[in-house]
Amino acid sequence: MTPPGDAPSEHPFDEAGARPVTPSYFAAVMARLGPWLPDVSDVPPAALAVSGGGDSLALAWLASRWRRGLQAFIVDHGLRPDSAQEAVEAAERLEAMGISTRILTLHTLRAGPGVADRARDARYAALFAACRESGCVDLLLGHQADDQIETIAMRRARGEGFGLSGMAWITETPDVRLVRPLLGVSRAALRETLRHAGVAWVDDPSNDDLRAERVRVRRTLLEGGETLKAELFALGRISGIARAAHEDACATELASMVSLSAGGWATLGHDLPGDAALAALIRCVGAGAYPPSADAVAALRRRGRAGTLAGARLLRARTAAAAGQSWVLAREPAAMDGRIEARDGVVWDRRFVLHCDADMVGLRVGAASMGIDRRARGGVAAALCETLPALWRGEQRVCVPYLGICEEEALVGAEFSFAPNVAAASGGVWGVS
Repeated sequence: MTPPGDAPSEHPFDEAGARPVTPSYFAAVMARLGPWLPDVSDVPPAALAVSGGGDSLALAWLASRWRRGLQAFIVDHGLRPDSAQEAVEAAERLEAMGISTRILTLHTLRAGPGVADRARDARYAALFAACRESGCVDLLLGHQADDQIETIAMRRARGEGFGLSGMAWITETPDVRLVRPLLGVSRAALRETLRHAGVAWVDDPSNDDLRAERVRVRRTLLEGGETLKAELFALGRISGIARAAHEDACATELASMVSLSAGGWATLGHDLPGDAALAALIRCVGAGAYPPSADAVAALRRRGRAGTLAGARLLRARTAAAAGQSWVLAREPAAMDGRIEARDGVVWDRRFVLHCDADMVGLRVGAASMGIDRRARGGVAAALCETLPALWRGEQRVCVPYLGICEEEALVGAEFSFAPNVAAASGGVWGVS
């Protein structure tokens, strides 16, 4: 996406001439990233993820000039002694801007191997839960142009293809739209914005920890100067255009060939889709954080027979979506999550959300498993039925809503919605629009 006019500088990394980001520039970006819910009191607000650092506080200040309906969430990881006080200070700054604020405190994180990844995952889980509770459908993030080129540099070093497009301006998730309106402006410009607004910020000391790959890349980019940064920024835009075209073609193929079932599988028809579409489906049905490798997908498709890959199982089966047997992509039973405590709104296997108002004490959510009577399956293949979400009391399966099986009257209204952590077709916004 090309930012609109009134940009802070001729290109994002002209740090010597970095100018504050104006509210009119921000409003123009937001208009292109819409649509947005009306800015009225009885409509859920747009959410902001704020750390107290310069980027997210600049986002908050600009957003406060854009609309009144805002809800900020500050995640306190509890990993540093000063984190709680810093969260309180950030909340005070946000309240001074007129932004309603909640601090989300995490109690389970511990320092150790992989703490950055664990902290990121915990942060997003807390933010998504808070958005659900508040009814927020949009979550604004403070990632900016320097973050973008650091991401592109790391992915280029790993030899990634479409990963060179960096972060999307918009990413769709089952919970909210993630919106990154600052990808066209630099870290320096955001600091200038706060200085002119008279807003203080706190720099996270982990940003100087050379044990982190991103920090080391940031140092390399500083040494490379504006030319290297501009080169990577241009690479990201070009890659974004290619990625958008690729994803449009993939979505068109999926829409014309594939049917996704509320039971969590995809009916593919008598012919398999292309490699890209099949990879997207495997990631969706298999609940993967990332798609499988292109070579592995090509090999599975080339074999033309049943097999498993990345938590998904390709097989021939009978479904309601096709006459006779067809190719079906289902969850691999061995890769599914175990049973978890049942409660309204719980997410199982990263794909199913339980909706039930009944007393669920003593109940657990897990795979339906084998042993469902043929007549109760309603023509659905046993291999698919075993992957359905079900409610269990001890070792007794008491409810399989998809099949209309319910052995306890109080659970008659229970149901599961299929909400995979990654959609089959991307809803991202990349490149030039």
